[in-house]
Amino acid sequence: MARLMRSVWIRTRGTKDGGKRYRVEYQPGGREASIRYGGSFRTMREARLRRDWIAGELAALRMPDINQLAATVAPSAPTFADAARRWQASRVDVTDSTTVAHRTALNRVLPILGSRHIDRLQPGDVADLVAVLAGQGKARESIRKSIAAVAMVLDHAGVQPNPARDRVTVKLPREEPEEPTPPTADHVAAVYRRIPAMHRLPLLFLDWCGARVSCIDTLLVGDYDAAQPRVRLRAATTKTRRGLWVDLHPALAQALEQELPHRRFRDPDARLFAGSGADALRTAIAKACRAEGVPPFSPHDLRHRRISLLHARGWSWARIGEHVGQRNIAVTAGVYTHVLMDETEVDYTELLA
Repeated sequence: MARLMRSVWIRTRGTKDGGKRYRVEYQPGGREASIRYGGSFRTMREARLRRDWIAGELAALRMPDINQLAATVAPSAPTFADAARRWQASRVDVTDSTTVAHRTALNRVLPILGSRHIDRLQPGDVADLVAVLAGQGKARESIRKSIAAVAMVLDHAGVQPNPARDRVTVKLPREEPEEPTPPTADHVAAVYRRIPAMHRLPLLFLDWCGARVSCIDTLLVGDYDAAQPRVRLRAATTKTRRGLWVDLHPALAQALEQELPHRRFRDPDARLFAGSGADALRTAIAKACRAEGVPPFSPHDLRHRRISLLHARGWSWARIGEHVGQRNIAVTAGVYTHVLMDETEVDYTELLA
C-alpha cells in the first residue's frame, strides 16, 4: 500500500485474470470518518493522478466530487481509430500499393481496438488481438502485418513503451511455412498457350527476368532499348529504389519489336504492355492453370522460379540480387531459392514462332 498522506492512498488489488487494479481510497475527516472510494484504474499512473487530485481537493477544504470529475474531464488521449487515421494521412512517403496494404492491415484491427484510447492499451490487449484474429482464421502473415501496423500507429502517436512491440507478451501464432513450388517450363508453356494473346508476352517477360508483376503496369515504351535490346526498370518503379537493365532473350526482343509501332511513331510515354496489367495477368494465369490442369501458380511464383534457376546455374547471391532487384541477399538465398523439380528453360523461340 502506497500513501501520499494519511487521508488518501492507493490500494493494489488482484483481478480474476491475474492482472492488477489500482484502487484510490480516502478519508475526508479524521479516523472516525468512513473510507470513501476514489476510483479504480488499470495503471498506477492513472491512479496517482486521481490520488493527487483528491489530495488537492481535501487540502482546499473541498469534498471531492468524483461524478462531476468524470463528467467534465475529457479523455487524455485519442482513440486508436483516430490515431490510425492520423498516421495513415501522414504516410505521404509510401506508394499507393503500400497505402492499400496498410489500410487492409488496419481494417482487421479497428473492429477490435478502434474505440480504445491509445494511452490505455497494454501488451495484453495486443496479445488478445492476436488471439481474436487467429480465432477468425487469419493467416499468420496477415496477423503479423496487422500487429506491425498497430505498432507504427502507436509509434506515430508517441505511446511509450509501445505495447505492440512487447516481444514477451505479444506472440504470433505458430505456423509451419509452406515452401512455394515454382512452376516448371512445361507448366509455363501450357499456360502461355491458354491465356489471351495480350498477356502472353508479359508472362514470358516475367519468367525471363524474374521482375515483380507490378512492372507490367509501370513499364513504358521509353524504357525499351531496341539497340541492345533490353528493358529498363526505373528506380521510381522498383521496391529497392534502384534502377536496373534487363537484357532480353532474342526471341522476346523480336516479338516485342513486332508488337510495337515503327520506331518513328513510338510514343515513349505509352505503356510497353498496353493490353495487359498486373491484376488482369494474375487472373488470366489462374484461369489457365485450372483449364490446363496444372498446379496453380501466380506471377510472383515466376520470380521464385527465375531466382532458383539462376542459382542452379552457379550465379552468386550478389549477382542474382542485382539481376532481379532484390534488396536483401539473405532473403534471396533463404526465401526465393528452391530445389526445382525441373531446371529446364522455357523454349521462347518455339512459343513465339
